[in-house]
Amino acid sequence: MDAKTHWEKVYATKAPETVSWYRPHLETSLALIERAAAGYSAFIIDVGGGESTLVDDLLARGHENITVLDVSQIAIDVTKKRLGLAAEQVQWLVADVTRAELSNRAYDVWHDRAVFHFLTEPDQRAAYVRNVARSVKRDGHVIVSTFGPEGPMKCSGLDVVRYDADSLHDQFGAHFRLVESSKELHCTPFGTTQQFLYCYCKVE
Repeated sequence: MDAKTHWEKVYATKAPETVSWYRPHLETSLALIERAAAGYSAFIIDVGGGESTLVDDLLARGHENITVLDVSQIAIDVTKKRLGLAAEQVQWLVADVTRAELSNRAYDVWHDRAVFHFLTEPDQRAAYVRNVARSVKRDGHVIVSTFGPEGPMKCSGLDVVRYDADSLHDQFGAHFRLVESSKELHCTPFGTTQQFLYCYCKVE
């Protein structure tokens, strides 16, 4: 089963608030984006945004140039319906981030919570990094969150790769200067905890 088929099935059969990665508000992501974005006109892309409420909160705070990318059309449609007329303020991309053709130097802030750790093959990770390097502006910001060293080894029936700050930064290379990293214990909707790692880099 390819990635698109897998995730369409997940989003077709589970309500948004019942998946393990669900969180009512992505407080850590919001705080990092607020630090990274130079004003409300900054161009922000949320990779794997799916049914996440991050776009709701960014719009509520006044951000004007938001792109949400996800491989699942179903997830995008759920979020657009939730937003109503506000969805017209967002650019929506249904694509696999490792294959998407993103515009050069289009974004000031790249955000990804829980996509990169699903890329278990080196060529997938290399394609992802190439897209980041091409589409994020020089002096732009990259925020990537994966499962940490003590996080799950599988998610949604798929293998994942767990990272610490050094091993995640190594995937991106010296072109991306690590500004800071942190760990967060995420409480799932069914009462378990998952360790997430956040790395915040600046493109040089």
